[in-house]
Amino acid sequence: MSKRIEKVNVLIKKELSLILLREVDFSKNALVTITRVEVVPNLSEAKIYVSTMPDSQADKVHEILKRRVYDIQQCLNKRLKMRPIPKIEFKKEEKTKQADRVEELLGQLKKE
Repeated sequence: MSKRIEKVNVLIKKELSLILLREVDFSKNALVTITRVEVVPNLSEAKIYVSTMPDSQADKVHEILKRRVYDIQQCLNKRLKMRPIPKIEFKKEEKTKQADRVEELLGQLKKE
């Protein structure tokens, strides 16, 4: 991955985190975190991976993000001083669940 792509990933993650915090209303019981951003090399698309706590709120949060993606994209377009600005797509983060499961299994092994 090139240095420019890495910088764009970090920049988009930072700006989207602020936008989600200020512009999008989630349930008061939900903690929403952007875990990672993956921009394709030509900067046309960006996959935004979102983790939600508790897991029972994940579908509701993802639905809100899908509904508001156009507004969020517009906010991002106004904030970034770069061209082209990648088209964002929200994805549910699955690696967090996998990591939790691995930690749980390792904890069980330690007890034995």
